[in-house]
Amino acid sequence: MRFLITALVLIFVTACVPNEKSREEIILHGKTMGTTFNVKAIKGSSSVTKQELQQQVDEALVGVNKAMSNWDKNSEISRFNRSTSTEWTPISRDFSIVMQESLRIHNLTAGYFDVTLAPLIELWGFGTKQDTPPQPSPREIRNALESVGMSTMLEFETDPPALRKVNTDTTVNLSAIAKGFGIDKVASVLEQNGIDEYLVEIGGDLVTKGKNSKDEPWVVGIEKPDSATRTVQQIVRVSNKGMATSGDYRIYKEVGGKRFSHIIDAASGRPVTHKLASVTIIADNAMRADGLATALLAMGDKRGMALAEREGIAAFFIVREGDHFITRSSSAFRKFEQSAEK
Repeated sequence: MRFLITALVLIFVTACVPNEKSREEIILHGKTMGTTFNVKAIKGSSSVTKQELQQQVDEALVGVNKAMSNWDKNSEISRFNRSTSTEWTPISRDFSIVMQESLRIHNLTAGYFDVTLAPLIELWGFGTKQDTPPQPSPREIRNALESVGMSTMLEFETDPPALRKVNTDTTVNLSAIAKGFGIDKVASVLEQNGIDEYLVEIGGDLVTKGKNSKDEPWVVGIEKPDSATRTVQQIVRVSNKGMATSGDYRIYKEVGGKRFSHIIDAASGRPVTHKLASVTIIADNAMRADGLATALLAMGDKRGMALAEREGIAAFFIVREGDHFITRSSSAFRKFEQSAEK
């Protein structure tokens, strides 16, 4: 599954200070969702083998793809999107969990987060279709907007889990949040095997718990929003939290010398044009961090930071100012920041 909404903007920072205390670590890696995943798990007293854990993690990620991949024509979400029925459609528990969090973030952000943007994502050339025009016409945008609107075009029930289209042309794209869910799913696999200290990363987004093999807090870096380089903008310590970054500098298109972001404004149906280049969120889990990072990036730096302060969201913004960048941190984010010199 290829999740195109969340940019790959996190890199790992390894500790420079040696520590004699070392604990057995299981390291797993692989490919999923059009990117890579890495797991660092402190084995502790768990009896699980590396091979067993790798198999379980792989199976969990395959399950997420089968439920929510728009690139898999046989996935649960693809079948729902192809259907023209306006009757209630039963959905899996995983699909339901992601829809429930999506609706919460949609309401929290006054509609800036919207999982029905698929027609616009495709129209602007950021989806599964390869034959999209260089730039859609105003009429094409208006037509696509007729089936967009999470609060008006979809109805959702949790018990039993079910989803219903109001407009037969409405489709769902969970790429802005399902990667985070996949990260949390892998973390659940680890905990089911008695592992309670770990770092799980998919495409730069992650969740951590406990401490690393050197019995130190997990330390990660936020990239500078520069597609030509991979340098650290900010170092943070993250334990028992999810962290996700969304940026517009790796996934974009240029038409006639004009740059178009992959982040779509649900109201206008067009790519956002503000100066906010990157948003990093730290939250209780990776799914929430993933969804909020995309939502606040769509909102822009002023609206996004106002929401972060009002709701106590740990948010880190990188904003374009002429030929350079400036950073802004919400009050809740500052406690995670660490000097790059440390």
